[in-house]
Order: sequence, then structure tokens, then C-alpha cells
Amino acid sequence: MRQDPNNYWEQLERLEKLIRASELKAGVVFSFHSLILGLFVDRIEGFKDIFMDSPVLLVLLLLWFLAVTISIFFCFRCFKPSMQLNYDKNVFFFKDAAHKFGKTEDYISELIKICGSEENLYKALAEQIHAESVIIDGKFNSVKRSITFFAISFLFIIITALYWVVSS
Repeated sequence: MRQDPNNYWEQLERLEKLIRASELKAGVVFSFHSLILGLFVDRIEGFKDIFMDSPVLLVLLLLWFLAVTISIFFCFRCFKPSMQLNYDKNVFFFKDAAHKFGKTEDYISELIKICGSEENLYKALAEQIHAESVIIDGKFNSVKRSITFFAISFLFIIITALYWVVSS
């Protein structure tokens, strides 16, 4: 059965959009953390005595900071995915195109050869789709964890504020 290579290219385009979406989400979470940490550090002199006078508030502050740190860690993991896949060299993998074909003429020759054979083209595109899918899965897992720890950090802020109001 004859396949349409546009289906592969459209899938790759969709995957690229998902990569951008995951990085945008991680960027938004990171921005919120930057804003909240910035406000806290800016007003640390006013909070210092409150936290030093109450061991419970100090523990809540440390737990909040731990949740923020873990959330930021997962934001960074989203921006720097780790790929541990083994494929033959592929003309559509950017690192392979840059480093595994030697001279430019060797790359061009291989690209023309791959694109000239439907079976080879579909195989190379399918490998690229698989590789990007693995990357996206890792990115969205990192974003999910980052958002989870962001929510936990926000919960610690609320608990800290409530405890401070009740104990005052």
C-alpha cells in the first residue's frame, strides 16, 4: 500500500509544536517561581524575625524552599532532555547531519539517496518521529513534576500564612 510522506512530515510538525508547548509551560512555572522568590528575597528583612521566632514557620519555610527547588530542577530538565537512543546515522537527526557524514558532499549524497527511496525515506522519518516522541515524553513528564511541586510549594505558602495568622 502506497504511503503519503506528508503524513510523516505533518506528524513531525505536530511533535515540534508539542516540544514548544512543553517548554512554554516549564517557562511559565519558572517565571512564577522567579517572581515569588524575588518578592520573598526583597522582603526577607521583614520576614526574618517572624521565621526565627517560630520553629514551625521555619520548617514550613524550608519545606516550601525544597518544593520550589525541586520544581525548578524539573523545569531545567524540560529544557535539557536526555536522549539515550541508538539509531543508525540518520540524515534527519541534526547531530548526525552535523557530525556523522564527514564532508558536506557525503551528507548531500546520503540525503538524496534516502529521499530517492520511499522505504528508506519512511524508515528515516519514522526514526525521527520516534526520537522526538521520546524527547516529548521526557519533557512532559518533567513539566508534570514541575507543576506538581509548584502546587506543593504554593500549598506550603498557604499553610505558612494560615499558621502565622492563627498563631499571631
